[in-house]
Amino acid sequence: MLRQAGAQTALLDCLDPMWSDVSWPKSKCFGHGPWPKTRVPTPSNLSHVPRRFSRYGHDPLRIRHALRSLDPPPDVVLIGTGMTYWYPGAVAAARMVRTIWPQALIIAGGIYATLCPEHARKQDCFDLILPGPLEDPANWNALWSAIKAGPQPLPDDSGLGLDLSAYPDPEFSIIMGSRGCPYSCAYCANLVINPGFCQKEADKVIAEANQEIQKGVLDLAFYDDALLVKPQVWLIPLLNHLIQTKSRARLHTPNAMHVRHITPDLARLLQRAGLQTVRLGLETSDFSHRLDAKLTSKEWENGLNCLFGAGFSSHQIGAYILFGLPEQDDTSVQAAIDLAHSFGIRPHLAQYSPIPGTALFDQAQANCPYPLQDEPLFQNNALWPCIPGGFSWKKHEMWKRRLATPHHCFRF
Repeated sequence: MLRQAGAQTALLDCLDPMWSDVSWPKSKCFGHGPWPKTRVPTPSNLSHVPRRFSRYGHDPLRIRHALRSLDPPPDVVLIGTGMTYWYPGAVAAARMVRTIWPQALIIAGGIYATLCPEHARKQDCFDLILPGPLEDPANWNALWSAIKAGPQPLPDDSGLGLDLSAYPDPEFSIIMGSRGCPYSCAYCANLVINPGFCQKEADKVIAEANQEIQKGVLDLAFYDDALLVKPQVWLIPLLNHLIQTKSRARLHTPNAMHVRHITPDLARLLQRAGLQTVRLGLETSDFSHRLDAKLTSKEWENGLNCLFGAGFSSHQIGAYILFGLPEQDDTSVQAAIDLAHSFGIRPHLAQYSPIPGTALFDQAQANCPYPLQDEPLFQNNALWPCIPGGFSWKKHEMWKRRLATPHHCFRF
C-alpha cells in the first residue's frame, strides 16, 4: 500500500533467517523453525513463573547495524508485533530507532496497538498509535497527516495485496487469499483485528503463488483464518492451477481448517494439489457446548471420512484442542484428546490466551489472578493464566504424555 502510494520502503524482519552471513539453527521439515533465542532477565512481575524468559531472533547489535546502514534514513518507522505480550520487543525496537534516527516519526500498529491501544499510548517511545487495519481511512489519513505529506488516495485492493519481494530466497512462503473470518468465536480477536471477511480474486492469488514457486520455494503455508469458506472464489481455482501445472509445491494449513466445510471433492483437490500438513479445529469433544463456530459430531466424522477417503494418512492430520480456558476441567481436555486418538490422528493443545476485545475476556479476567487489561505480559498463554496455580512443569509433562499415548485407537 505504501509503495503504491509513492513511498520508498524497506523491511526489517528480526526473525528472518535469510541473512546469509548469520548462523541460524537448522530448520525442521518443511522449512519451519526453530529460531535462535537468548535468555534475558525475566520481568519482575513474571519472576514467579518457572520458565526461562528469552528473546528470539537476531541479536540487537546486528539489528542496530542493519538500521544504521539504511540510506537515506527514513521519515517514518512502523513497528508491529505478532502478539500483544511481545510488546517489549516493539518498545525496545522503538527506543533503538530513536537513538539512530532522532527525527523519524515512530508509529505502532498491528496486533498490539489494535488490542491494547491504551497501553501502547502510555509508552514513551511511540509518536503515533494506529489501531486497526492501515487501510481504514482514518488510519491511512492519520499516517499521511502525521508525516505532513498531504492526503494520498487508498490504492486498489488495499489490505488484500501480498508483497513478498523483501524475501528473495525464502525456505518457505505463504499463501493468503482472504482476510478476516465470517465466524465470531468467543476466544478469537479476528473481528477486532480484521473487521469483516474479504477474499481476493483467484488470478491474483495464483500470481502470488507462482511468484513464490518461481523463487524455488517448495513449502507454502495457507495463512487464511477461513480457508475453506466459499472455496469457489479462489481456493479451488488455485488448487486446479497447481494440479494442472504439476507443481511440486507442498501445502500446509497451520491455521485450523473448518471441518464442516470439507467435502469429498474438496478433500481430493487438496490432496492432489499437494497438501501435506492438515490441521483441523476440533476445540472440544462436547459438540453441544462450543465456543467456536458450531460443529456437530456428524460433521466431524464426515470431514475425517472425506480426508481419509481422499488418501490422506493419519500422520498428516492433527486436531487443535483448546486448553487453559477459564473454568475448564481436565476431563473435558482429556475427552477431546481421546476423540482425536480414536480417529488415529494427532491431538495438539492450543493454549488459550486471554485477548482483550473478545467475548471470553471478562470471564478470563474473573478467573485469573493477573490484571490482564493493564499488563499485556499476563496475556501470554505460556503462563497458563486461567489455570489455577498457573504453569507447572509437572502438569506440562503429564499433558505431553497424554497427547502422545492414545487410550483407544480405531479407524472408521
